[in-house]
Amino acid sequence: MGNKSSLLLREEEIAQIQEETGFTPNQIERLYSRFTALDKNDCGTLSREDFLRIPELAINPLSERIVSAFFAESHDDRVNFLQFMRVLAHFRPIRKNRANKLNSREEKLRFAFSMYDLDNDGKISRDELLAILHMMVGVNISEEQLSSIAERTILEADTNNDQMISFEEFARALERTDVEQKMSIRFLN
Repeated sequence: MGNKSSLLLREEEIAQIQEETGFTPNQIERLYSRFTALDKNDCGTLSREDFLRIPELAINPLSERIVSAFFAESHDDRVNFLQFMRVLAHFRPIRKNRANKLNSREEKLRFAFSMYDLDNDGKISRDELLAILHMMVGVNISEEQLSSIAERTILEADTNNDQMISFEEFARALERTDVEQKMSIRFLN
């Protein structure tokens, strides 16, 4: 359609991204256009600063954690378009007839778990939970109330009594939560 972003993606790249992420070709082109608009240096990759220019992300209390998720695969603090799309795929609504590894219920839960697992050790400690609660509510709740919430959460989710929440315990605690819907963004076609 004349814009430079659609001219830079080849059909085989679109097909590969579609296969891996489940996005439609039209969604891929729209997201590529958004990606190139964020790429202020016109170098084909995004920096952390580029992400933080997204207004909705900049005001999110977990913005730093969310941005870090985009850089999990990056080795040079830059994110290319395929890496960008892999992370966004976690938020694509699940279609019953089109399975996709990146946005299955388990992958959505793993992504959510990673937001809480600050030291990436595969467990959520009381301190990590408290740090995330601080990020989310700031000074709106007292320290005692936050501590109580963190302790009660660990107590309810920790089935093996190690004072930590493993991924399995996290998933079990959320088994009645509609993660598929809560972790989905409607991407325009």
